[in-house]
Amino acid sequence: MQLNPYVTAVQHQLDAAAEAGGPEARALSERLTAAVEATVRLVLLEALSDAAREITLELAPGSVEVRLRGRDPEFVVNNPPSGDFEAMIEQSILGTMAPEDFDGTSISRTTLRLPDQLKQHVEEAAVRDGVSVNSWLVRAVAEALHGSRSANKGRRRETGEQNFTGWAR
Repeated sequence: MQLNPYVTAVQHQLDAAAEAGGPEARALSERLTAAVEATVRLVLLEALSDAAREITLELAPGSVEVRLRGRDPEFVVNNPPSGDFEAMIEQSILGTMAPEDFDGTSISRTTLRLPDQLKQHVEEAAVRDGVSVNSWLVRAVAEALHGSRSANKGRRRETGEQNFTGWAR
């Protein structure tokens, strides 16, 4: 996307306003033209980034990004991954996909308030597992909701069976 037409339009508006102010205003306008160009470009980029963010909220789990190519922005549309989020969680729990693999496809943001001591234990567990706190929490929630093979070890099944792991004497 070319920003030059927009920058030029702002400069022409500034020049037109300066004409009405007389020679001193015109001289000031000429001195400000270079600074105005950089400012207008920055403000336009911020507006485009805000627009991309709003569009991303509507496209979730897809997204729109604004990238700079030289001095001009470029839009990149990332289509949502194929399949649904629930299937990705199920694959993760069955061990065919790492929990970190669905970090980037989050559908919503949730604020979680943890007691400081519990938060510290979560952080330690995440470090021990070599994943981020977010990945660890997503995995823990998914396992709690859907169960997992490791979480079911040693628990009584509905059929009355018991499975135990470890050593016996």
